[in-house]
Amino acid sequence: MAGAVTLIRSAMLSDAAEYAYAATAPAGARLVFLAGACPLEKDGTTAAVGDYAGQAAKCVDNLRVALKEAGATLEDLISTRVLVAATRREDLVTAWQVYRDALGEHDVPSTLMGVTVLGYRDQLVEIEAVAAVAD
Repeated sequence: MAGAVTLIRSAMLSDAAEYAYAATAPAGARLVFLAGACPLEKDGTTAAVGDYAGQAAKCVDNLRVALKEAGATLEDLISTRVLVAATRREDLVTAWQVYRDALGEHDVPSTLMGVTVLGYRDQLVEIEAVAAVAD
């Protein structure tokens, strides 16, 4: 079955962005609102302490698990926000690249944000997401 998400690109906007500028889901699609995917191990400890790429990868892994539990996949994402506790643009880009590589061709509308602090001890990355699935 084809996915419910339609990505919208615009020739009127910059193509420098690594994502579509908008996305839609048809009437009747089921929206899945996910809690922020954090870089936590099952025992609650923070994975990859001090490692932006490692934490981004763990966030993606945990996001995949939550999506699967909701009957969705990364290809069903309709909107995301990647939060990175950093003051250096390079650290944001490091986390972003891991996230973008995981999504492959599904360049869902996204926001990358530098924040001062995240909720768990030693946490550097969190990914918020919304998915849409056809039932």
